Amino acid sequence: MARRGGFAGGMPGNMNNLMKQAQRMQRQMEENKKALDEKEFKATAGGGAVEVVMTGAHEMKAITIDPDAVDPDDVETLQDMIIVAVNDVLGQITEESGKLMGGMGMGF
Repeated sequence: MARRGGFAGGMPGNMNNLMKQAQRMQRQMEENKKALDEKEFKATAGGGAVEVVMTGAHEMKAITIDPDAVDPDDVETLQDMIIVAVNDVLGQITEESGKLMGGMGMGF
């Protein structure tokens, strides 16, 4: 009587190869994520009046503001420059993440 369903002796070769490939991809994704998290990104606004440094893990490392950019009568412009710099650095992180993870069908 022939057995039906299942595989005698474990996984077939193709399934085993797929599992190994998936494990390699997972390790590579973890390595890429760690490298991205540790990398620093920098953006400026207002001709360099505001500079923001952030890691790929979205940790703010520094905000530098040129004292000449501080005008008590025009706080809104300074706020806008900070927003522009932060959004720029976040965009850089997103782009780099897409490059690292996108090739594997993953986006972070």
